[in-house]
Amino acid sequence: MQYNPHMLAFALTSAASIAAAATAGYQSMAPTGQWFGRTFTGLSPNSRQIALTYDDGPNDPHTQRLLEVLAKHNVSATFFLIGKYVQQRPDLAQEILRAGHIVGNHTFTHPLLVFKSDSEIKRQLSECRAALQHALGDHSNLFRPPFGGRRPAVLRVARELDLEPVMWNVTGYDWNAPPAAAIERKLAGQIRGGDVILLHDGGHKQMGADRSQTVIATDHLLTRYQSEGFEFVTIPQMMAEPATSCQPSTK
Repeated sequence: MQYNPHMLAFALTSAASIAAAATAGYQSMAPTGQWFGRTFTGLSPNSRQIALTYDDGPNDPHTQRLLEVLAKHNVSATFFLIGKYVQQRPDLAQEILRAGHIVGNHTFTHPLLVFKSDSEIKRQLSECRAALQHALGDHSNLFRPPFGGRRPAVLRVARELDLEPVMWNVTGYDWNAPPAAAIERKLAGQIRGGDVILLHDGGHKQMGADRSQTVIATDHLLTRYQSEGFEFVTIPQMMAEPATSCQPSTK
C-alpha cells in the first residue's frame, strides 16, 4: 500500500478525537474527576475524619431506621434529598433535620444532568430547593448531581444558584440492595481516612426502595471505624478543615 501522509494524519486526528471523547465521558461521571470543574471529594488520606452521605431520600421506612442507627452511634451525616420525595414526605425530611443531620439538594426528579439543557438543570435545582425550603426552611447549600453526572454547565448553573457541588471518593455500591456483608466489603477496601462515603437511604425510581441492608451495613461500619479512632462528621464539618482537598486523594 502506498504511504499517504494525509490518511495517516486523518487517522491520528480521529484517534485523538475518540480518546478525548472517551476521557470527557469518563470525567463527566467519575466521582473524583476534576476536569470539568472543582468539586469536593474529601480530605487527604492521613485524616481521621469520615463523612457519611446518603442519596435518594427521604424514603419510608428506611430513612427513619437509618436515623435510629446514626443516633445510636451519636453520628451526624449528610443527606442529599430528591425534591419530589420531600414533597411527598416532608415529615421525614423534617425528622432528618431535627436529628441534627445536614440536608442537601439532589434535584427534583433525579435526571442525568449531563444530557439536560441549562434551563432544565436550573429548573431541577431550583424546584428541589423550593421543596426543601417549604418543608424545612433553612438548609445547606450543598448539591450532589444524580449519578454523579456533570459537565461544565451543571457546575456553572449550580454555582450561579450558590450551590456547592459535593461528590464522593468511596462508595458501597448499594443501589441494587446487595447483602450488608457485600456493602461492608466494598467499603473496607476503599476507606483510608478523609473519605466521603456514598450510600443510599432511598431509590430514585420510587418511594419505598429496600435499603434495609444499607442500614445494617451502616451500623457495622460505625461500630468498626469508631473503634479504630475515626471521627464521623458532616460534609460542612469536613469542608471546614484546613487540609480540605477538592482533588482526588492518592490512594
